[in-house]
Amino acid sequence: MRSGHRLGRRFGWLWGAYGTSALGTWLAFGAFPLIAVQVLHAGPAEVAALSCAGALVGAAVAVPLGPWVDLRRKRPVLIAMDLVRFAALLTIPVAFALGMLTFLQLLLVSVVVATADITFRAASGAYLKTLLRPEELLVANARFESTAWTTTIIGPPLGGVAIGLLGPVATVVADAVSYLLSALGIGAMGGHEPPPRRRDATRMRPGDLLDGWRYIVADATLRRLLYNTTLFNGLVMATGPLMAVLMLGQLGFAPWQYGLAFAAPSIGGLLGSRLARPLVTRFGRHQVMVVAGALRALWPVGLAFLGPGTGGLLLVIGVEFGLIFCCGVFNPVCATYRLEHTTTDRVARVLSAWAVTTKASTALLTAVWGVLGGLLGPRTAIGLAGVLLLATPLLLPRRPAAPLPEPEPEPARIAGHA
Repeated sequence: MRSGHRLGRRFGWLWGAYGTSALGTWLAFGAFPLIAVQVLHAGPAEVAALSCAGALVGAAVAVPLGPWVDLRRKRPVLIAMDLVRFAALLTIPVAFALGMLTFLQLLLVSVVVATADITFRAASGAYLKTLLRPEELLVANARFESTAWTTTIIGPPLGGVAIGLLGPVATVVADAVSYLLSALGIGAMGGHEPPPRRRDATRMRPGDLLDGWRYIVADATLRRLLYNTTLFNGLVMATGPLMAVLMLGQLGFAPWQYGLAFAAPSIGGLLGSRLARPLVTRFGRHQVMVVAGALRALWPVGLAFLGPGTGGLLLVIGVEFGLIFCCGVFNPVCATYRLEHTTTDRVARVLSAWAVTTKASTALLTAVWGVLGGLLGPRTAIGLAGVLLLATPLLLPRRPAAPLPEPEPEPARIAGHA
């Protein structure tokens, strides 16, 4: 590793583009439901459909795009996906200004953005692997993780102020502009990208659609990690709407207290991502991944004991801080493992299959837990999710995986530093 972990000018542009679009996304957090309710007077069923259907349909549409990305240079795909998201989001303020905005348009835009998001993530992972050496991937993923948590901390409060002053449509404009800036940043990277390995393939075959899942299932560690992250992420996210009902409704917390309870603990993710590499250096990648993955499952069950007042608020902050800290350590280590144990010509389809599985499962579990919350009450449903999460460490890899049998080509380095 170079002194100071300098990863090159091109990585600096990629990192900056990621941070810009991530900040725009968090500025517009919750804007679609607010527009649906305040502008289009949508009911609870329509708002729920907007949240779940957009993710599910977007995940389904993204299935063939993973193999498609693997057959192409990744940088043009990244720029294209940013421009697609920019154009799709920009239709909302335009339609609003013309008095033509409809719920169907919101739904279609959410599908397009979800599809482009999955494709962008798959292409960026594949591009990162050609850009950096294997020993630099953990540093890069830790930086992405710390940036994600930083924008989580500052984005929603700024977005809330903007919504209060200018309305939710203004934050959608900010989100759209962030994707345009991201595309410009990626375009400014310069340099040469190696061509795809499968240059002999001119078009996708039907069997390519499931190739990402076949690759994951064939690798015992990747398979167990997918099962673990799918169940863990789905159960954690499924309790989000129930926590809002419990805290803002039954327990009478103020909106600012609710926002503080979930924004302040994001500092734990920033700290965890900064510690990921030092911990791996000292204890080893497999040990850190398993221990952090197991510890993150212990926290959510504590939310079932949430009470009113300051004590309840401190309980939520403490539980979320511990959960997010462990996720901040686990996520970059897991992301690095995926890249290192996937051949270069399969990275995009593996990451696409991974994202499709987790997003679709999260949407389905959110819908299921919404029904359980109505039948059992939000507190009982949250407790049930917490108990099930205690079993997720059983799906973590039990032993370190062998390295890939094929040698990976050395990526060309570009002068400059990040």
